[in-house]
Amino acid sequence: MNSSTSSFPPALGRVLATVSVGFVVTQLDVTIVNIALPRIGADLQANVAGLQWVVDAYTLAFAVLMLSAGALGDRFGARRMYACGIVLFALTSLACGLALDAPMLIAARAAQGIGAAAMLPNSLALLNQSFGHEPKLRARAVGLWTASGAISIAAGPVAGGLLIAAFGWRSIFLVNLPICVAGLLATLLWIPHPPAAQPGARGQASATPPRGIDLGGQALAIVALTAFVAAVIEWRPLGLAHPLVAGGFIVALLAAGAFVLVEARVARPMLPLSLFGTRTFSAAVLFGICVNLTYYGMVFVLSLYLQRVRGYTPLQAGLAFLPLTGGFLISNVASGWVVGRVGVRVPMILGAITAGLGYGLLHFVDAGTPLVGLLLPFLLIPSGMGLAVPAMTTAVLASTEAKRAGTASAVLNTARQAGGAVGVAAFGALAGGAAATQIVTGMQAATAISVGLLALGLVLACLVHPEPHEAVSARGARAASD
Repeated sequence: MNSSTSSFPPALGRVLATVSVGFVVTQLDVTIVNIALPRIGADLQANVAGLQWVVDAYTLAFAVLMLSAGALGDRFGARRMYACGIVLFALTSLACGLALDAPMLIAARAAQGIGAAAMLPNSLALLNQSFGHEPKLRARAVGLWTASGAISIAAGPVAGGLLIAAFGWRSIFLVNLPICVAGLLATLLWIPHPPAAQPGARGQASATPPRGIDLGGQALAIVALTAFVAAVIEWRPLGLAHPLVAGGFIVALLAAGAFVLVEARVARPMLPLSLFGTRTFSAAVLFGICVNLTYYGMVFVLSLYLQRVRGYTPLQAGLAFLPLTGGFLISNVASGWVVGRVGVRVPMILGAITAGLGYGLLHFVDAGTPLVGLLLPFLLIPSGMGLAVPAMTTAVLASTEAKRAGTASAVLNTARQAGGAVGVAAFGALAGGAAATQIVTGMQAATAISVGLLALGLVLACLVHPEPHEAVSARGARAASD
């Protein structure tokens, strides 16, 4: 296939559609639950901290297990891990929909995050295996794949509002079941077994042998991130001097330090620190943390603002988020086209500026702001993110060896989901009061932090190599023949 190809061959189109299913459901469940939080809190008697855990139990499990899921995909085949993830995600979604109390829902959400962790890095690895031999075609495919997830993130509150109005809050989890069934059937029918995933391939000599599970590193990652998020969530209600809060931060710091030491010394680390020796990779991953921390945290706060300050129903609040969907749709599709022509740096820079401007305008919103005052920031934020995220993802894939695509994508998405979990914890703590004035004040503080993080993202974007490395095409060709 040459670079002038104007459309995807049917087989590649089916692969793209299939792997996008997994991305859609994993990202949908990041935001669809936000619009249901007031109803869940009332039904299951959960306070704001409990509601933060309903969101972050999923995001934390998602984040801390993706590196191991990527390693398992490299070892046993991305197709197999992707299919297992779909099955687990369906079963745990059913458990969420049947939860009888808040602890049961939080536990089911954590298990749901395990299924999501198995799907997401391996969906991107499958995409890279199919399109890696043609950089421009891959850029378009990544743009469409990213668009599917970004649109589902943006559409989550809208879909949630509609489902809650018609069937109640449990339906936001049960809707995953038919989607997962369709995704599993498509995987079995349309995703071919790559040669590297065949049983005999694992016994062959390889310059980059597949890695097993780094149990020490995995345990330390779980402790570090969970302790940090728990301390942030409980900081406001308990105070920084409380032993649980101060101890949480100390445990998180010690576990993070131990994690780095273990990963530097273990023979086959969960997180190969050598990946960060590439400036483009490091800058793109940090950029992803900034983007997800701001967006996930703001969606949580905005859901509280729309329903507790403005008094909207879940359906009204969901419809208020509708401009986010349109902004993501247009900008994500455009990003693949832009990356194929000008490289990854320019769309990342423009995306950071555009989203930062949106957060800046949102800073001036208060309880009396007309709904139309939310329209422009609700368009600018997803437009900037949609332009930047596909470029960021392409930069990561272009800066790493094709055989390590599963690991590289897992690192990127782990960092992004970890940033999202911290964003929900931190911004939720800022806006966690029961009074409307506390929510508004917290939202304004969160927007100021978001502007600062997007300014940092702008600096990081300037450090990214503007074009894919020349070796990418050769690596992609080798990956296709492995």
